[in-house]
Amino acid sequence: MSFNDKDQAAVNAIRALSIDMIQHANSGHPGFPLDAAPMMYLLFKKHLKINPKNPTWFNRDRFILSPGHGSSMLYATLHLAGYDISMADLKKFRTLGSITPGHPEIGTPGVDASTGPLGQGLGMAVGMAMAEKHLAALYNRKSFPVIDNKVYAIVSDGDLMEGISHETASLAGHLKLNNLVVLYDSNGVTLDSSADKELSDNAGERFEAYGWNYLRVNDGNDLEKLDGALQVADDESNRPTLIEVKTTLGYASPHANQNSVHGNPLTVDEVKQTKAVLGWPDAPFIIPSEIYETFKSISNNGIEQENQWLDTLKAYTKNYPKLAKKLLDNFHHDAKVTDQDLAIDVTNSEATRVTMHKLLQTTKDSEIEFWGGSADLSSSNKTYFENDAGYSDKTPQNRNIFYGVREFAQGAAVNGITLYGGSRTFGSTFFVFSDYMRNSMRMAALQQIPSLFLFSHDSIALGQDGPTHQPIEQLDGLRAMPGMLVFRPGDALETIAAWKYVLNQTTHPATFALSRQNLPTLNEYKAVVAAGVHKGGYTLSTSQNAVPDGILMAAGSEVTLALSAQTELRKHNVDVSVVSMPCFELFAQQSEEYRDSVLPDSVRNRVSIEMGSTQAWNQYTGLDGINIGINHFGASGDANIMMKEYGFSTENIVKKYLEKFQQN
Repeated sequence: MSFNDKDQAAVNAIRALSIDMIQHANSGHPGFPLDAAPMMYLLFKKHLKINPKNPTWFNRDRFILSPGHGSSMLYATLHLAGYDISMADLKKFRTLGSITPGHPEIGTPGVDASTGPLGQGLGMAVGMAMAEKHLAALYNRKSFPVIDNKVYAIVSDGDLMEGISHETASLAGHLKLNNLVVLYDSNGVTLDSSADKELSDNAGERFEAYGWNYLRVNDGNDLEKLDGALQVADDESNRPTLIEVKTTLGYASPHANQNSVHGNPLTVDEVKQTKAVLGWPDAPFIIPSEIYETFKSISNNGIEQENQWLDTLKAYTKNYPKLAKKLLDNFHHDAKVTDQDLAIDVTNSEATRVTMHKLLQTTKDSEIEFWGGSADLSSSNKTYFENDAGYSDKTPQNRNIFYGVREFAQGAAVNGITLYGGSRTFGSTFFVFSDYMRNSMRMAALQQIPSLFLFSHDSIALGQDGPTHQPIEQLDGLRAMPGMLVFRPGDALETIAAWKYVLNQTTHPATFALSRQNLPTLNEYKAVVAAGVHKGGYTLSTSQNAVPDGILMAAGSEVTLALSAQTELRKHNVDVSVVSMPCFELFAQQSEEYRDSVLPDSVRNRVSIEMGSTQAWNQYTGLDGINIGINHFGASGDANIMMKEYGFSTENIVKKYLEKFQQN
């Protein structure tokens, strides 16, 4: 394809709109949009398979702008390409309630992932590419390529400095994700300084060592060279591709190639000077009609591409009706699990990680397309599918993902797979290592996507590995995350009930903190558990009187301990109820009437019991209550001795209760 003045004008239209938005908001990052606009134009004009009139068409190519601070460039491009983003929306850039926020967020037409923290976008792009490979292998049939798209991303110097980039690039190269194309905006300038003060990496050698195809374009304004490199990347059949594009930060502005243009809006005069260099009119937000004509082919081509795909899907449905139904049900979130799907045999005493292992085996046979993996701990987490050799470039249809010791990459990939759609997936490791994944987990909650995170070794009960492996503050930290469903089930039955709830909802990510040690199964409370877990907190064992003398609250392995203390307190003529709290977030969503029925305001004698930080329990125990927990790091030693030493025994709970509430 040869490029002409119309193409250059289209590139400059993106630049002009980007800096107009930033200047109008008096907030934003003009440097990156000014230098990367040619990449954006080429991607949307020629290389992306998209339909702006149907932004969520599921066989579209995915595009992620990993350096989300360049959002004005993305919104400008989406507007010009015909997405439902108006000029009025552009003028509301970075204002409260707009669809053009400071960093891209899903919900804005054409935005495939929320990006902000550098490196997250690249990690999610890798997950999306993995998902495309997996689903294509499962569903495609000869002459019916119902899933055959690519994933494109733009990254910055900052993205590639973040630790997550090393993990994700290594994973993508190992898996030979040839459906992944990454453009690296190599402008050599960061927010604080020139990049040579911060790094001296050789990106080409680095990515070739990971197993990537590496290309370089020495002039980011050369549309011919950019297009040629993208064509080579599109044709690559064995590896992911990184295209390093040398650009000038803040191109055409008075501060070109200076770090000051990275994150500071241009002044009115500087905008005029920049537009003069670009040959663009001074007036803000003015786009000549011929520019829209140049972009119009994007929508026209997109509609045609989607219609062709719909014809393929129609024929596919006729030939493979069961496959088509499962494919569409999963992409539309209509696939659900039933009690029968999750019917497993449980023993009288088993670790909840073992229960989860059994559930994974049955879930894979349900209507939900289900897969996942672990950061090199599946044998200990028990989060693996039996008789499955694992996902690879040769066997992308398999379910076990071997993430290796790459927790951060795993978390981002889980989000990318979930965002891609068509399947549900999980990542797993020891609970204490969730800290490595926390930013990805936060992005799952922010995007309101149903990513799944399964963690074992949930407390000091893992024993002799010591404080480096014993989670203390992790529960409180994740419970504080808005929208994250954190489940710490008390036994096998609670685990089953929580799993069913989680899989049948699609608006929240979920975390499971699972035990290493065996827990007694609450068989005599089976009906109560089934009816209560989805409410987050419920009365597991009622008091003998209508109004209890007190309430013992617990989660996880400590629920059984609370039941034991209830029995012992009755010997002291103290009548308490036991409340299980497997998920604080769900309990908070219940009606005030229901919450008051579980925790009556009149009952002030309250005790929380959990082997972790006590901060989150204060909202339920109040100033009058007792929190039996651990607000210090653990130690290496026999787990049973340690638990007793730290106060997790029936005797200590009864003693603490009587000392506090029965002083008379």
